Amino acid sequence: MTDPWLALEPGADPVERARALHRAHEAFTEAGTVPRPVRAVVAESWRRSVRAGVGPDGTASVELMDGDLGAYRAEHPLARVMPLVRELLGTFAADGEHLLAVCDAHGRLLWVEGDPATRRRAGRMNFVPGARWAESAVGTNAPGTAVAVGRPVQVFAAEHFIRRVQPWTCAAAPVHDPRTGRVLGAVDITGGNGLAHPHSLGFVQAVARAAESQLALLMPERPDADAAELTALGRDEAVLSVGGHRIRLSRRHSEIVVLLAQHPEGLTGDELLCALYEDETVTPVTLRAELARLRRVLGPGRLASRPYRLTVPVESDLAVVERRLRVGAVTAAATAYAGPLLPGSQAPAVARLRRRLADGLRTALIACGDPDLLADWAHAPWGEDDLDVWRALTALRPTAAARSRLAALESELAAPDVW
Repeated sequence: MTDPWLALEPGADPVERARALHRAHEAFTEAGTVPRPVRAVVAESWRRSVRAGVGPDGTASVELMDGDLGAYRAEHPLARVMPLVRELLGTFAADGEHLLAVCDAHGRLLWVEGDPATRRRAGRMNFVPGARWAESAVGTNAPGTAVAVGRPVQVFAAEHFIRRVQPWTCAAAPVHDPRTGRVLGAVDITGGNGLAHPHSLGFVQAVARAAESQLALLMPERPDADAAELTALGRDEAVLSVGGHRIRLSRRHSEIVVLLAQHPEGLTGDELLCALYEDETVTPVTLRAELARLRRVLGPGRLASRPYRLTVPVESDLAVVERRLRVGAVTAAATAYAGPLLPGSQAPAVARLRRRLADGLRTALIACGDPDLLADWAHAPWGEDDLDVWRALTALRPTAAARSRLAALESELAAPDVW
């Protein structure tokens, strides 16, 4: 065979090879010997599987589900190239009754898409998003072995270490970070024995290279050491971590930085003035003085003008919660929510952001119907008077304490206002 990473050499009979591999797999699991025609890459993978404690009758475990999976996928670098991967592999997978899968560097499947009937069959062996298909977890398989060895590889029939996976054939290629060379994950095509053709391996390898090229265009040439992190939820004075320093901002500076982080394109002086001050008598001179002080606090070159904007990328805890909500990762969003945004701020634009985030999260929590998440919100300082959340919680978990609190809130609502 000219290419050891291909499952079948030209002219090989796939049916006879599958039978021979099945006999070889049984010999290995019974006696530890690896007879021909097992390829060296597969034999080495089988041995690694045994050393990792994998048994031939095992199954994959699902490690990420629902909101946690959505949050992890949304923030994974490969999410940025999924439209390209779908464009290149999606039609091939659907038309051929195959599956397109993408895993992370730990072998966890992040996306599994393609023919619905094939997905249902694959689901019976936990080949589903969130399941861990690392070689150390389920033995030899194309996505897990590809990230383990850092090379494109085909795995055919009984080359799979776990027996229940042996009716399948797959080909996968790792995707590397174009800046560091680190493996980010792998692109995989999974289906029937027809995928043992050399073209399937070349195809996924080409898709992986295209993904790397796309990442190179989307990523900055080097990691920005001056990137900043902003913490503004649940506190009146935000904290900005930048350039190795942790800066505690004043209340007004916190408001300005939150707004500029939300508007990386920048805001004009008039826009900032309207966003920060309810009092229309506040003059632009007052704002310019505040911005001059903020410029000294942040350090040289980090606050530009015309329009006013931050010159360093900022990742805020506000943006993390918003991003997780957008992808339906309710559990992860609730975990990241440390409280209302700058709760003491009366700046009009900050108040709008605060209401929008809180309303979006509480609405998602009620719709999700998870009593633990609802209880966390209801017992937090910002949720103790939230009538809708208490109603949802009491419907799901009608404890005496919940019913009592709900009755008290409804009584307060029904009581006439006293002036």
